[in-house]
Amino acid sequence: MSKSIIKIKNLTKDYGNNKGVFDISFEIPKGEVFGFLGPNGAGKTTTIRHLMGFIKPDYGECYINNCDCFTSSDKIQETLGYIPGEGAFINDMTGTEFIDFMAKYRGLKNLNKADELIKRFELDSNTKIKKMSKGMKQKLGIIVAFMHDPDILILDEPTSGLDPLMQNIFIKMINEEKKKGKTILISSHIFEEIERTADKVAIIKNGRIVAINSIKNLKKNQSRKFTITFNNQKDIENIQKAKIEITDIIDNKVTFLIRNNIKEFIKILNKYDIIDIDEEKQSLEDIFMNFYGGENND
Repeated sequence: MSKSIIKIKNLTKDYGNNKGVFDISFEIPKGEVFGFLGPNGAGKTTTIRHLMGFIKPDYGECYINNCDCFTSSDKIQETLGYIPGEGAFINDMTGTEFIDFMAKYRGLKNLNKADELIKRFELDSNTKIKKMSKGMKQKLGIIVAFMHDPDILILDEPTSGLDPLMQNIFIKMINEEKKKGKTILISSHIFEEIERTADKVAIIKNGRIVAINSIKNLKKNQSRKFTITFNNQKDIENIQKAKIEITDIIDNKVTFLIRNNIKEFIKILNKYDIIDIDEEKQSLEDIFMNFYGGENND
C-alpha cells in the first residue's frame, strides 16, 4: 500500500442511466488539502459516501490510512472529521446537547475546542436544532467535525448555507489546519473556496474525473486578459496584424487573451501609443468551465 492517507482506485458505482461514479482514482498524501470540484449531481457526494463506508463499490477500492473504507469504517471514523452534504441532527436537542451527545459518542472529555469553535462561528448553541436556520445547522456540523481535532477531514460542501463572513472564517480555519499537517478532502462547487485552500484539485463531470492538477500548475497556466486603450485607430488596425489573440474590440479598446507569451506581448505593445492597460486573470472558475464547456450538470 502507498503512503497516501486517502486512496481511491478505479472506484465504480453504477446506478444506471449514467448516474453514479465511474473509474474514479486519486490519492491524497498527508498534509494535503484536496479540492473535489463539480456541480451538484456530478458524483462528489457518492464518492465521499464510499470513503465513509456508507456504500459498497460495484468495483474498485477506497482506503484511508491503509484500511478498507467499507470493511473498516468503524476504525477509520475514530480518526476522522466529517461534514455530510445533508447533516443529520436530533431535532429535539439544543446545539449544546447535540455537541455533548457527539462528544460522549467519541469519548471526548475535553470540550475546549468545541467552546472555541462555538465562539469563532458565533453559534447560539442553546437554540433547539429544529428552530435553527440552515446556516446555524451548518455551523453545528462544522463544530462537531472539528472539535475532536482529527488528523483527517472529509468535508462535503462545508460552507453551504454560511454567509460570506462565515465562509471566510471557515477558509481561514482550513488553512490553519493545513499548517498543522492535517489531510483534508473538500468537495465544493464554490471555486473561490477551493482556490484559497487546496493544494490539488480534481474536477468531476458526469461521475468521471476529467482533470486532476495542482492549484500551482493551474495558476501557472492561467490565461490573462488585457484590455488596452489605444490613442488612435491606426494603431488598432496595425496591432490586429500581429500574432496575438484578440477577443474583443470596442471603440478604442482592444481585449487580448495572453497565455504564456507575456514578454512578447509587452514587446509588441511598446510600438504603440497606449492610454491605459487593464488586466484580468483567468479564475479557477474559468478553467473549470473550459472542462465543462458551459454545460449544466445538475
